[in-house]
Amino acid sequence: MPSYRYLIVGGGMTGDAACRGIRDHDSDGTIGLVSAEAHEPYARPPLTKALWKGKAEDSIWRGTRDVGVELHLDREIVSLDLDARQATDASGETYTYERLLLATGGTARRIPSAPEGVLFYRTVDDYRRLREVAGDGVRVVVIGGGFIGSEIAAALQMNGCAVNIVFPDDGVSARVFPRELAAFVTEYYEEQGVQVLAGDSVSAIESGDGSFRVTTERGRAVEADAVVAGLGIVPRTDLAEAAGLPVDDGILVDELGRVGGREDVFAAGDVARFPVPALGGTRRVEHEDHANTHGRHIGANLAGAGQPYEHLPFFYSDLFDLGYEAVGDVEARRPAIAEWAEPNRKGVVCYLGDGGKPVGFLLWDVWDRVERARELILGGAPVDASTVRELMS
Repeated sequence: MPSYRYLIVGGGMTGDAACRGIRDHDSDGTIGLVSAEAHEPYARPPLTKALWKGKAEDSIWRGTRDVGVELHLDREIVSLDLDARQATDASGETYTYERLLLATGGTARRIPSAPEGVLFYRTVDDYRRLREVAGDGVRVVVIGGGFIGSEIAAALQMNGCAVNIVFPDDGVSARVFPRELAAFVTEYYEEQGVQVLAGDSVSAIESGDGSFRVTTERGRAVEADAVVAGLGIVPRTDLAEAAGLPVDDGILVDELGRVGGREDVFAAGDVARFPVPALGGTRRVEHEDHANTHGRHIGANLAGAGQPYEHLPFFYSDLFDLGYEAVGDVEARRPAIAEWAEPNRKGVVCYLGDGGKPVGFLLWDVWDRVERARELILGGAPVDASTVRELMS
């Protein structure tokens, strides 16, 4: 049976980053990575961004083998024996380890009644399937107006598709953007040619003869050549839970990434719920920066670095010609200070916690200010409009 000093379960960006973190501290220890996907680790953000703007697909591959990792692809770990330090995949192959990292990520959230052919967008194979059908005049219904749904709707419209996007919120990304900004972005999408069905939900999807009919709760019916859902992910905690490890909307880890007080089991990335002292409590983050930084940091801890994870991750998005970066807790329900150089086009939104302390920043067409925004959150001092304006200078 394969035996490794370090066994990584999960072949996404986090798994790749963890291998590199291990190598930062241990150049010789054997590393095995087991992935349920048939592909080597790759970057996911280009699947809704750069690849639709002409970037070559071969740019997404991470080159994990290059750091001395044995890859076991198209293999899913289905059980763990923590006492024996063994992991077994669906084919019955057993892997032994000295230290284990669970980087199992998540699976795309699905609509249970959806017929075959509806694309729950998550992987490079999903991208390839959609790329094959996308083009001038192709009718696409996108379900979901959050991070993934808004990006893929814009990408498809820019590639000539006739796009309808349907979601229950009042506007695009309304759970993140302040009301006025969400309304502006929604109107902007409509100006770009996207038909926005806000405040509505899908009640039925019918398929036949290679096409679909999507019916909404408000009685609207849309014919489509393709249906794409971007509804977020469900963290893959079943393996950890079956092994008796603590889970709560993610695998619970400490500041070093350890699970359940063990010294030989760690978790990182999308699936990990980790402590965030600067904001209080714990968080589970599903964005690229966290996958890379948490993965590498916890990988280093597998190799004995012993350093707490204190990074406050950020994320970014491209929506046609609009773009932003954000850091911390950015939730529309929070009180906020918004300062604009140009209304809804260039500005900063600061989300507030108790006592007027900043807990998150939305940097709207304001670049290279993430680190300063992060410093303000970590500093914990109350902010006012002048502090927010300074971020634009």
